[in-house]
Amino acid sequence: MPLSESASAAPASAGASVYRHAGFTQFLIARLLGVLATQIQAVVVAWQVYDLTREPIALAYVGLAQFLPMLALLLPAGDLIDRYSRKPILIAAWAVNAACAAALWWLAGHGQAGVSSIYAVLVVFGCARAFSAPALQSLLPQIVPREQLAQALAANSMLLRVASIGGPFLGGLLYAAGGGALTYGVCAISLTLATLLLTRVPVARTVLLAAQGTIWQRFGAGIRFIRSRPIILGTISLDLFAVLLGGVVALLPVYAHEVLKVGPTGLGALRSAMALGEVVTGFYLAARPFDRHVGRRMFWAVAVFGVANLVFSLSHWFWLSLAALAVAGAADMVSMYIRGALVQFSTPDDMRGRVNAVNMLFIGSSNELGEFRAGSAAHALGAVPAAVSGALCTLAVVGLWSWRFTSIRTVDRFEEASPR
Repeated sequence: MPLSESASAAPASAGASVYRHAGFTQFLIARLLGVLATQIQAVVVAWQVYDLTREPIALAYVGLAQFLPMLALLLPAGDLIDRYSRKPILIAAWAVNAACAAALWWLAGHGQAGVSSIYAVLVVFGCARAFSAPALQSLLPQIVPREQLAQALAANSMLLRVASIGGPFLGGLLYAAGGGALTYGVCAISLTLATLLLTRVPVARTVLLAAQGTIWQRFGAGIRFIRSRPIILGTISLDLFAVLLGGVVALLPVYAHEVLKVGPTGLGALRSAMALGEVVTGFYLAARPFDRHVGRRMFWAVAVFGVANLVFSLSHWFWLSLAALAVAGAADMVSMYIRGALVQFSTPDDMRGRVNAVNMLFIGSSNELGEFRAGSAAHALGAVPAAVSGALCTLAVVGLWSWRFTSIRTVDRFEEASPR
């Protein structure tokens, strides 16, 4: 039955820890298992496909096989999530993910399976992600009290970064120990456990009513809502253009080889530096979340991200490059924490699915297109001019958005972003 509104979660006493809620702790454990499995699978799939083809273009197809179906289904998924109970949708999506991992395990155990079969499984996996990503973001406000939503979002972001670091490392160890069969088997088991654990997570009661209008009319209503809420439109578009224009992750191999001359070991350290900054800041925010001057802090955080990337772009000292990337990661985590909370607090429950779907679409586009932008600019201009121009563009975006979206800059507390 379609979803209209969700009842509020049980009130929390002031200063109470969000971890006291058994449902949130179970949700975090389930999501940790799911993200670890996804990260492990991503590393092993890329390695296996390249091992089978020895063609770099095959790795691009790995990304496209997952991104294109997610791109096509995100908006319909967002509409479905707004009209039906979110927990069963997320359970179903994770069950499909577990089935995909099991299919990859079967293919790995049968030796000569072609790469086209792997792509087919990844397409199904991308379809499931279109539903799981916005459902996850929309379900969280039904698990924790509103007063603790910001802390829950910080803990959730920190967990994602930890899994993003540990997953690839663990995937490499598992693949070295037992190949694809062992690795995909672990992924399938982890995703199955995550799905079963999610079934035990209590969520706030929902009120189900009949849907109104066609799916296209509901899409239009969601887009009009985002356009009518400058806090939401400005927040998600700031993330899109700041990362699209200023990201340097795609250029790290060039810098490690040509500029800093530190080789593959140094490349690993560069990639870890930004993640380390994110994780340390995420732990701090999860323990001590703030709720004052949030609008201005978000713009300052994105500006620091741009300045740190500019320092990295011009640096020829390895230690300075590491420090700049760590600062960029810390600033990105602060920005992500504020952005996520502002979007959640600004969105009524019956719009969360569509708004979070658009948000996930912007995030996915900024990451995928940002890597393409960086690579093509480096090809045309050289790595250093491409990185410098990207960082300067990020700073220009911050200035323009700060001037254009004054309603974001003047937000003091997260609750002030709530729709009236």
